[in-house]
Amino acid sequence: PEGRDLVLINADIPPYKMANRFNHEPRRHRKLLLHRRQIDKMISAVQRDGRTIVPVRLYLNEKGMAKVEIALAKGKKNHDKREATAERDWQRDKARLLRDKG
Repeated sequence: PEGRDLVLINADIPPYKMANRFNHEPRRHRKLLLHRRQIDKMISAVQRDGRTIVPVRLYLNEKGMAKVEIALAKGKKNHDKREATAERDWQRDKARLLRDKG
């Protein structure tokens, strides 16, 4: 959030090939158009709960306008990260054992 606006940062939207010098900059910051109540709800969730606003989907609607679907995400706790790391290590070791024996 920049001030009281939500901004999409570092999203690469490639330039339109058929356009001339009036084309857009691919990685510029883009202000998200939301209702004030939606913006306030998102900003308060980020500040109060430590959540993150994540773009889920970028698509063009029937009018040819770019739309972004966003979601509020909550990060993993440390014990969840340890479980995921242990599971990933076990899968890697299991694949190595099966490859060496077979």
